[in-house]
Amino acid sequence: MKRILLSAVLSLGACSTLFAQANNMTIDEKIDAAVAPAAQFISDIIFYEVPVGGIGIPLILVWLLAGAAFFTVYLGFINIRGFRHSLDIVRGKYNQADAPGEVTHFQALTAAVSGTVGLGNIAGVAIAISLGGPGATFWMIVAGLLGMSSKFVSCTLGVKYRNVHADGTVSGGPMHYLSKGMKERGMAGVGRFLAAFFAVMCIGGAIGAGNMFQINQATQQFIAVTGGEAGSWFGDGNAWIFGLIMAVLVGLVILGGMKSIARVTEKVVPLMCAVYIIAAIAVLISNFTLIPGAFAAIFEGAFSATAIGGGVVGVMLQGLRRGMFSNEAGIGSASIAHSAVKTNVPVTEGFVGLLEPFIDTVVVCTITALVIVVTGAYQMDAAGDGIALTSTAFATVIDWFPMILAAAVILFAFSTMITWSYYGLKSWTYLFGHNKVADVSFKLLFCTFVVLGAPMQLASVVAFSDAMLFAMSIPNMIGLYLLSPFVKREMQDFLAYARSSNNTPLTKEAVKAEAAKA
Repeated sequence: MKRILLSAVLSLGACSTLFAQANNMTIDEKIDAAVAPAAQFISDIIFYEVPVGGIGIPLILVWLLAGAAFFTVYLGFINIRGFRHSLDIVRGKYNQADAPGEVTHFQALTAAVSGTVGLGNIAGVAIAISLGGPGATFWMIVAGLLGMSSKFVSCTLGVKYRNVHADGTVSGGPMHYLSKGMKERGMAGVGRFLAAFFAVMCIGGAIGAGNMFQINQATQQFIAVTGGEAGSWFGDGNAWIFGLIMAVLVGLVILGGMKSIARVTEKVVPLMCAVYIIAAIAVLISNFTLIPGAFAAIFEGAFSATAIGGGVVGVMLQGLRRGMFSNEAGIGSASIAHSAVKTNVPVTEGFVGLLEPFIDTVVVCTITALVIVVTGAYQMDAAGDGIALTSTAFATVIDWFPMILAAAVILFAFSTMITWSYYGLKSWTYLFGHNKVADVSFKLLFCTFVVLGAPMQLASVVAFSDAMLFAMSIPNMIGLYLLSPFVKREMQDFLAYARSSNNTPLTKEAVKAEAAKA
């Protein structure tokens, strides 16, 4: 089966590319033009803006932030007081080896983090600071802290309402807790509609934002550091070859399912984060005397009416937008990966899930921001934006950093693709059935788009997929609001169990017994 799938990917990728070359690559323009009207229409709806203080605020951002703030208060700031329990669970204190599921708590965390830690942490942060100044960093941190609560609710529900199949594999996520959970609330029809809507949007987001955008950016960065469009062997019409290589690597991983993805991400995610953070620390050490001033600029800029980007509202908007969009809290995608964990107590994975926004936004995004601020790269006219600005900041201390950045971008893109392939697959099989045909057909489709995405410049396709990505938050947040009382009850029961000192092994019965005593 592996040989058949990989052969099909190679054949389809080569045929698609030869067709594109035979038409002088005008296929890019044709697809872009065909998708543009629908992309613009959907994007205008999803990212509809309301003017506040002369600044347009996307309603989808308000939707995500309002939910994150609500869950933070409703659950008694579990994002703060539950942090220690999160670390205990990840390091294995409450592991249940004989529980249903496919991966450990740590593997589930790294798989989910690989889907969020990526280009947004490199390019997105730079854009936020270039538009909103250093103060945007403060609001990114706020967004990350609030988003921890949304992830807690979503990941708990993902495990609570998951399906464990006869072969031991697991299917979970918003599709399942929307359909099952809403049915328990007497809204079965609404739940099925919301679940199907989420699944369709997730498939689109997986192929676009989680695949084509990732491989395209990785390809461009790789070409740039290997000689540019004219000097690189992968330039001048050969970008598809890089995409083909990545498609084969992605295919080899995703063919093994969630266990295979988890085995890769538990090694790749810590490695890529470590390399990136070590490089950042080297820059910060070289500019050690400027760090206090950078923090001062961040806090003063967060509340300064004279800050760039439209005053306080503009700075706040840039930071919150980048923070929420980076960690994807409230979108619901991460709960699909977390639902595969080995546990009989769903809320334990909620605690693990709240670490995601902390790692993604509070740690990685903040470190990127500090590097950009202490080096003053955002004030350089020739710095560029996005990845170019971040690269400029690091290059002030490490002149060969563009090579490291290229490697980081490729690793980030690769890990994001394999995780989002799983998200898309579970949405696909929810719609078309949990069977071998549905499984193989989606994996083949996904790998083919890796090849197609490498050389293409499809702005409208990316815009369309971004809109689909954030459209997932509409049904998901509705479900989180309606089902949060279940989460709160399970949270309180687990906290009562954790406070006990009898060291009883973690089981549903033990949790209920301690909750009854409390």
